[in-house]
Amino acid sequence: MYSAIAANKRNTIIIVGLFVALLSGVSIWWGTASGNGSSALFIVGFVLVYTIFQYYMAGKIAIGMTGAVEIQKSDNPRLWRIVENLSIAEGIPMPKVYIINDPAPNAFATGRDPEHAIVAATTGLLVIMDDNELEGVMAHELAHIRNYDIRVSTIVFGLVSAIGILADFAIRAAFYAGGNRSRDGAGAAFILIGVVASVIAWFIGPLVSAAVSRQREYLADATGIEITRYPEGLASALNKLGEYGRPMKRVSASMAHMFLNDPIKPGFTERLFSTHPPIPKRIERIQTMGTKF
Repeated sequence: MYSAIAANKRNTIIIVGLFVALLSGVSIWWGTASGNGSSALFIVGFVLVYTIFQYYMAGKIAIGMTGAVEIQKSDNPRLWRIVENLSIAEGIPMPKVYIINDPAPNAFATGRDPEHAIVAATTGLLVIMDDNELEGVMAHELAHIRNYDIRVSTIVFGLVSAIGILADFAIRAAFYAGGNRSRDGAGAAFILIGVVASVIAWFIGPLVSAAVSRQREYLADATGIEITRYPEGLASALNKLGEYGRPMKRVSASMAHMFLNDPIKPGFTERLFSTHPPIPKRIERIQTMGTKF
């Protein structure tokens, strides 16, 4: 298990590092095309500011987009007690607990660190899971918090979003430069930069985001089992999700990576950019944890 945790952390660092290197290359290219090397610093600064904004607002955005409602112990003692006991066992602060009124079984965690964490479960999840399965699910979500997974996902999301904005800037700059005959070469360069940035934002970026998220899901499965010492609970919960899973009524593709299971009905394109590994593969890895992990 510990080798799997180490491998997932290493792979995530490599993937994010390559994406940042790609972003740096585009920034330098921009500075060269504009004839102003300092513009590359502006681009990097813009991306950092935008990513920091996403970092601090991620929790509020997620709650607003899902319609989740915060609960206290008296509202749902069963869910509250399970989260509380797992938090005490792990020695981490008790996260805020939310419930989403949706028949699709699912759950998610968000927050920039354990002190500002949120866990949420749908009403559909609470209906179909027994206590052992629900404990396995919430341990998985607490693992995301303990491992700072949501921080990594938020940073990647911020980078991808910022690249999309920069692509728009580059295309607009191309039209501006094109109006000046002396800068026709710069205009062509900006168009090419805009096209490359658009490809990164709308194709490569989501692939990177999905790859990072899939690695973190495997890591959270392994860590969640480390917390409960009962792999059968999470395996059974995932099996039920495979049988009863359905798309959620109110969710955005931009936050699909936060959930226990992909909350969007997948087609071919969605499977290509899926933020979650296949459920059978996750169950297989859980069941073989004693030998291959």
